[in-house]
Parts: sequence; structure tokens; C-alpha cells
Amino acid sequence: MTPAAQLRQLIDEGKLVTAPGAPDALTARLVEHAGFPAVYMTGFGATATRLGAPDVGLLTQTEMCAHARAMSQAVAVPVIADADTGYGGPNNIRRTVDEYVQAEVAAIHLEDQVAPKRCGQRAGIELVDAHTSARRLQAAVAARGERDLLIIGRTDGLPAVGEREAIDRANRYLDAGVDLVFVDGIKTVAEVEAVARHVAGPKVVSIVDGNETEKLSTYDLHELGFSVVLYAVTTLFAATHAISTALARLHDDGTPANVRPRHSYEAFSAIVDLDKYADFDETYSN
Repeated sequence: MTPAAQLRQLIDEGKLVTAPGAPDALTARLVEHAGFPAVYMTGFGATATRLGAPDVGLLTQTEMCAHARAMSQAVAVPVIADADTGYGGPNNIRRTVDEYVQAEVAAIHLEDQVAPKRCGQRAGIELVDAHTSARRLQAAVAARGERDLLIIGRTDGLPAVGEREAIDRANRYLDAGVDLVFVDGIKTVAEVEAVARHVAGPKVVSIVDGNETEKLSTYDLHELGFSVVLYAVTTLFAATHAISTALARLHDDGTPANVRPRHSYEAFSAIVDLDKYADFDETYSN
């Protein structure tokens, strides 16, 4: 079964697919090891780990696809990947779809921002007009053809033009033939409820650490009718905090002896499947 088929089956069964964000392939393995059914390749995290920079549209299509490919090869669960704006016009979108299909991701989301895009939680977002954006999504669906990839139409209209326009865009994108829609930039429980109430088709919600939506459990989101929930920055923020804390202790003590908590070498080796590689090498080495 392809990754897309795995994801589609979970959605068709009526389950809420919980997909924590992973900024890199190692974190994707941790997400899988923790028992989650899917991984979200966040552009926010990819930009941070590859460039040490903010999510302001700096990564190219080639870099994002390479990041997605590494992640999908590292895990057996479906990967939902950020594909930004599609990186250009209709033929660029077609190539983007081709590259992500070859990377064996399960789903991509394409957003309606003017390039260069920025993080959906920030102010100052500019949008492509709704008709053009819907046509771009139709191009993505046509480019996919019969190949197995879910297309998610994302709108960043909520912070840019308000709730009503964002919901109108989401419904227009469903009419354009995408598999799911995603209203990004949500910060309040009321906004989650409004999207749930007024967007009729399969939909994605992103819960961002630190805002009011943290109050909503996966049970709540399932009851509201969402198909997929993304936790885009939870692992990234936890990891950078843990690393900063460890480095501060190392700096102050001059030794890692008191850095806690931490993995042992053996525990880390299990995460990266060292035994599998060692066994293979021993079997076929001279």
C-alpha cells in the first residue's frame, strides 16, 4: 500500500489523523516511534534546520523536495509535506507535483499566498486572488493524474482578509477538486469552530503551541469533524529548548556529566536503527 493509500484509508475510516511536525528525518523517526499514524514535514521546521532562518520563503523547491524525500525514506508512516505556493506558474506546479510523487510523500499542501510566502501565523500576508488560486489547485490535481498523492488546498486568508473570506476560499478550493482543505493561521477556539461549522468537506487544522487552540484535544477536533490535525512546531520548540538547556549546563559546568535528561548511546542507536545496518554489513562484508 502506498503512503497516500495509507493516509486515505485512515481518513476514510473516519479517524482523526494526528500528524506532529518534524523538522528533519530524525525527528520523523521519533514521531513514528511514539506511535503517531503520520508525520508532517513543516516548512517552518525545514527552514530552521537547513538554514537556521525563519519561514519567509527562503527554501527552493529542490531543497524542500529533498527534505521530503529524506523524511519519507526514514519512516514507514505517511508523510504530509508542505509544498509552499508550488514555486511558480502551472508548469512549476506540475513539476512540484512530479517531484513530491517521486519523493513518495502521501500528501502535499499548496497555499494561496503571493511568493515569497511567509509563515501563516504572521501578519502582512498577501494573497493570490481566489479564482487564480483555485485554478492553480486544479493544475495540481491535473498534474497528479492517476498517481497516488493527496492534494490539500491551503488558504492563509484568515489573518490576511478575515474569517468569512478564508472560509469562502476553502469551499472554493474543495469545488476545485482537492482532497482536503486547510485554513491556516487559526489562533482561537472560535475560529476552529467556525471552520468546522462552515467548511463542509474533509479538512485539516493546525494547532500551534502557545495559542488558545491548545485547549482543544484530539477528541474535540474529531467531534468537530476534522480529518487531520497538524502539530507543526511542538517537536521543534521542545527540541530547541532542550538543546539550549543542555548547552547552558555544558557551558557552565565544563562537562556534560550533569546534562539531564538525555538519551544513552544505546537508546539513540535504537532510534536510528543501528542494529539493522550493523547486521546487514556483517552479513555481506568480506
